[in-house]
Amino acid sequence: MDERGRSAPLAQIAYGNHRFAYLPAVAGLSVGKQLSMGAGAAPVPGNMMPLSQIPEGTRISNIELRQGDGGKLVRASGTSAVLFSKANEKAIIKLPSGKNILIDDRCRAMVGEIAGGGRREKPFLTAGARHHAMRASGRVYPRMRGIAMAAVYHPFGGGRHQHPGKSTSTSRNAPPGRKVGLIAPRKTGRKRLARASAEVK
Repeated sequence: MDERGRSAPLAQIAYGNHRFAYLPAVAGLSVGKQLSMGAGAAPVPGNMMPLSQIPEGTRISNIELRQGDGGKLVRASGTSAVLFSKANEKAIIKLPSGKNILIDDRCRAMVGEIAGGGRREKPFLTAGARHHAMRASGRVYPRMRGIAMAAVYHPFGGGRHQHPGKSTSTSRNAPPGRKVGLIAPRKTGRKRLARASAEVK
């Protein structure tokens, strides 16, 4: 089933005493499949286990940040984290962003990747669909390039060819009409290796 504001499909988990729970579905989960929870479960997609019982290198999702919170991390469609290593009752997890975090290995996680990974591959067939998607995410859309504007509308506009015509680095103290481009950049240009610069000297 789907839910508004949620990118991943939900799985309805039925317990033996006619109780239901909803969790983000993992890829490969099907109707009628039996899931296991706890330390005695096998590390197969869909099962929920403590990090201490999951083998290193396993892809996991719906991870508890604190023991018993029900899962806070890696719940978006198509995402998964990797259980990197375990030591001293702690687990190192590599998140989809590339960041590594250290949490208690008693926290539980779901084995497998969250379903719905092809959601971003669906094209926007109409301008209206794109407009509503950008509005829902709070983004300015459409955005016009400054070099494509006329000179009266943007400092980089005008000219027969589309180029800024001036430096794109702008002072922090520039007036509002000129504060475009790179605002007070710490460095610009290509990054050069220290060894190459040492050889030139």
